[in-house]
Parts: sequence; C-alpha cells; structure tokens
Amino acid sequence: MKLINTVNVRKQYQNHLALDDISFDIEEGSIFGLLGPNGAGKTTYIRILNNITAPDSGYILFNNEPLSPKHVDFIGYLPEERGLYKKMKVGEQALYLARLKGIDRNSAIKELKYWFEKFDIYNWWDKKVEELSKGMAQKIQFITTIIHKPKLLVFDEPFSGFDPINVNILKEEIVNLRNNGATIIFSTHNMSSVEELCDDIVLINKSKIILNGNVKDIKQQFKSFKYIFEIALNDNNKPFSLPEPFVIDNSSYDDNILSAAVTINKSDSPNHLLSLLMNYGDVLNFNEQLPSMNDIFINTVTQNS
Repeated sequence: MKLINTVNVRKQYQNHLALDDISFDIEEGSIFGLLGPNGAGKTTYIRILNNITAPDSGYILFNNEPLSPKHVDFIGYLPEERGLYKKMKVGEQALYLARLKGIDRNSAIKELKYWFEKFDIYNWWDKKVEELSKGMAQKIQFITTIIHKPKLLVFDEPFSGFDPINVNILKEEIVNLRNNGATIIFSTHNMSSVEELCDDIVLINKSKIILNGNVKDIKQQFKSFKYIFEIALNDNNKPFSLPEPFVIDNSSYDDNILSAAVTINKSDSPNHLLSLLMNYGDVLNFNEQLPSMNDIFINTVTQNS
C-alpha cells in the first residue's frame, strides 16, 4: 500500500525551477531514500510535504487523501539544520516540544524518560541545552521528532555529527521504527547508509527525477557482469588463464591462493566461468561484484549533468 503518492509536482521560485514535474510513490512501512546533489530539489520537496510551501502544479496524496495541513500531525521532521533553545533545560525543552505534538504532560514525561534512559542521557535532564555536545543535542531532537509516533518520519542527514557507535544506535532505532509500522523518508549524501537501510530510492538532479526504484533492482540494473573469486591452485604448475571473452583484472597471489576479478559478456553464464575456474583448483570464494550505490549515484548524476 502506498502512503505517499507524488504526482506531477512542479515548483518554481522566481528564476529557479526547483521541481520539474516529478512523480513517485512511497510504500507504507518502508525506508525511502530521497537522494540528490546539493540544490537538486530535495529540500523543496520536503517543505511541500510538511505544508511549509505548496506546489505550483501537481499534488501529493497522503494515505490516499490530498495532502493538507491536518496531515502535519502525522509527520515527524528532523531537519538537517537543527535548532534548540540554548538557555532552556534539556528536559524542559523536550517536554515543551512533546506538548506541541499534542501529547499530555504525564504521557510525555513517561515517554521522554524512556527514550532518555535508552539513549543514556537521563543525567542531562536538568542541564541547559548549551551544555550539550552536538551529538547529544541531536539525540534530543531525534527523540522529540519521533515522540508522537507519527506515521511518516522525515530524516534529513540524521547521522551528521554522530560518532560511529551512535550512528549504529540511531540506525537500529530507525529500523525498529520501520518494523513498528512507521514509514521513513531518509535524505542523505551517505550512500553506504542508503545501501544498508533503504528499500527504495528516488534520485533527483537539477529538479528532475533521473532514477527511481528498489535498491536491489537498481544495483542489478547497473551491474557490470564482474565476478570476484579466490582459488586454492592445484600443485601441477598449470598456468592460469581463461579464454576470451573473459577479462581478468586485479589478480594477486598469496600462498598459492589466486584472487582476481573477471568480467564476462552479458550473454555468457557465471556457471560457465565457475566450471572453468574449477579446472585449476578448489574455488574458495565466488561472488558477483555489484556496483555500490555511491558509484551509481556519481555515474547517474554525471551522465545527467
């Protein structure tokens, strides 16, 4: 079921066309990557989704209803540029933001204490926001973004400022939120996180969609038919070689173990390659090398620039 349907959305700012007739859907209960270089139009789309601005033409459906201000209550938004009131106490600020989401005081305190303890920041409840590190302040804002259990969460560069340990903690919580029914829009330039977390993506460049679909399908679409392997060579001094059209590169030997990559023709079979390799020894490892989302991002944007 689709939670978000974006249909022919266009937005112009004076002499700048921010979004040019874009259309895509977001499945309910998925993690969706909203990708693109700086200035592509991602922020404009997020602003439209949050009812901060409106499209010039086209429309968005939220759960099969035309997007309207009432849907803001069902959205949690964590912007890239965060902001907290520095002179307020941490707990007081978190409670204030939770109350703005419509949560009664007692429920808000209970929920906030749960998350503060989970993120190991409860000792900071009575300290001022200005005493927090950047990472700790971002934990507070993450908590206040999800506190009202919205149907849709929009995270813009959520891992900025976090050390690797806290990045992993946040990734686990994002997956848990998805597993508990939330739909998540994840905007980032970190393609390894996209590869790890996202089910589907849309890639926008210069206001237009240049790539859209399931992450696994996209990686298959851009595959180069390259396979990496390791062989424990037989002790028969038989020189290793493969017939055309197989192309060997990045080969290395270590203690009679041959490691290499081979590119095959689209029309050829990896099983044929594997059978040839087995003539030279025991095949220890044989895997298709799919392109990374980082490579796909760079190549696709470059070709469409």
